[in-house]
Amino acid sequence: MSENIKEQPDPEKNTTSRRDFLKLAGALAGAAGLAQIALSTMTASASSGGEEGKGPKWGMLIDINLCIGCQYCTFSCEAVNNLADDMRYCVVTTETTQSGKEFFLSRPCMHCDEAPCVHVCPVKATYKRPDGIVAMDYDLCIGCRYCQVACPYDARVFNWKEPIERSPQSPDFGLQEVPNRPRGVVEKCTFCSHRIDPGLKRGLIPGIDPQATPACVVACPTHARLFGDLSDPESSISVALAESKTTLRLREELSTEPRVYYIPPQTANRFQGS
Repeated sequence: MSENIKEQPDPEKNTTSRRDFLKLAGALAGAAGLAQIALSTMTASASSGGEEGKGPKWGMLIDINLCIGCQYCTFSCEAVNNLADDMRYCVVTTETTQSGKEFFLSRPCMHCDEAPCVHVCPVKATYKRPDGIVAMDYDLCIGCRYCQVACPYDARVFNWKEPIERSPQSPDFGLQEVPNRPRGVVEKCTFCSHRIDPGLKRGLIPGIDPQATPACVVACPTHARLFGDLSDPESSISVALAESKTTLRLREELSTEPRVYYIPPQTANRFQGS
């Protein structure tokens, strides 16, 4: 990584934009260690969650009992976002219960209501939409990586390289659906907002219609994921949450209020995908 930071611009081009300089300088500062700064900024910042009005509040429910660790969620995410294998927005890890039983934990961005990454961003490149999605403005991002340090879920990746031509997971798991991001920005899961927004305009229902649903949900072969409107008591995700005897959210003690819920291992009441 340090070699990438020290890389000098082509002298024949004789151009280094202020934006590129800020990105690389910010990356260097982040690599030097920003945890203390991030935490102090988080404490001083006020809650900035966007206007909380009427409208959908998107969330996801993952049944760990149904996850088989195939990583189709990861691969489909890579394909539609045109990501290399070392730039994963969704990570699947193998964990162990207290009784020693192994299970798979799929971890996208949690899209927290009280997102630390939103609080620490000095240029408001990270922000929370009214529908709860934590989004990025890549044109504003200076690559300081405050958000990456502040995220307690390790859900962000820094783009050290120029965009690749095509993801190694494409076309097997899908085709690129969003523009490439420039080198020097932090990237993350967006709940596939590029599908949700136009889908709503076409009268589609996210979580029901595949064209308006996150790629990871559509790709899951065991229907381990549900997506939908948490503010609608009749949505499939709200019904599943109401019927599930036990659900949890990762690191709830931090009061980040994640919008990704889990049905833990060995829970008898499992939902069935449609």
